Amino acid sequence: MYFVNITKQFIFEDDRPFLSCHASTLELLPGGEVIAAWFGGTKEKAGDVAIWISHRRDGVWMPPVKVADQEDVPHWNPVLYRREDGVLFLFYKVGTSIAEWETRVIRSLDNGITWSISVPLVEGDKGGRGPVKNKPIVLHDGGIAAPASLEPDWDCFVDLSVDGGETWRRSETVPLDHISLRGKGIIQPTLWESSPGSVHMYTRSTEGAIYRSDSQDGGKTWCMAYPTELPNNNSGLDLVKMDNGILALVYNPVRTEVGKKKGPRTPLVIRFSVDNGLTWDNELLLDEGEGQYSYPAIIASGNDLFVTYTWRRERIAFYQLTMTY
Repeated sequence: MYFVNITKQFIFEDDRPFLSCHASTLELLPGGEVIAAWFGGTKEKAGDVAIWISHRRDGVWMPPVKVADQEDVPHWNPVLYRREDGVLFLFYKVGTSIAEWETRVIRSLDNGITWSISVPLVEGDKGGRGPVKNKPIVLHDGGIAAPASLEPDWDCFVDLSVDGGETWRRSETVPLDHISLRGKGIIQPTLWESSPGSVHMYTRSTEGAIYRSDSQDGGKTWCMAYPTELPNNNSGLDLVKMDNGILALVYNPVRTEVGKKKGPRTPLVIRFSVDNGLTWDNELLLDEGEGQYSYPAIIASGNDLFVTYTWRRERIAFYQLTMTY
């Protein structure tokens, strides 16, 4: 396995229309275009933080456009998902505190040029339904599974839809032995399906390691979450299953030290697994150095991988990598 082409870009430079940005997401569009979204404003949790997007056309990123905003209310964690019929969803959180935020959604019928009005994903939601950071996946049976979590509980679950994202049913909470933990728990899962009905998640944790849970009924119920050998710094990660079955995981390979809430958010790497996440190898360094390179998002098309991540809270970085074997 090696890479025949690697392209790295910044979606915008220092002339950005916000001081800080974080939590990017991306999706492929027809004709080879890419769309990315993130939240940006004065700083995370500030009332001027809104959701921004940009399109990559012919290899060039367009100027950022604000697509979701509400005066004096922070916006968080956008997630893009394009349905097979071409409807583009943009999920995001709104709220002054994470414990009380709600998930809202807007839709586009023209690949992100214009958007519908914002509506709650689930009426009465408090705490966040639907995808919390990482993308939904389409299961073998055509259903959609959205990786979700709750804070301050620090528990994970999955929201499932059998009607293309129109309505959602919450899975059971992923079992977790909170009493034995040194920290709060697990959040922000990323999902993949290894065979029909066998769904898996990796999660961010406070325990110094990526945690995993597995489901044998399409994500409705889950086994007890357990630590993997992969380190985690209590920061976001993402994973994608490629068409050839290889898993690509992008994360900070750093442990949280005992007594600390978080570990360094550098370096940022991709690793690969050919055995459903049992072992990982072929590490590729994406970024390192002072500052943070974090909260990655990853998608795939054929032999191409596409990645975005937070670059020092100042920019969103983008990679396109073409693999061969």
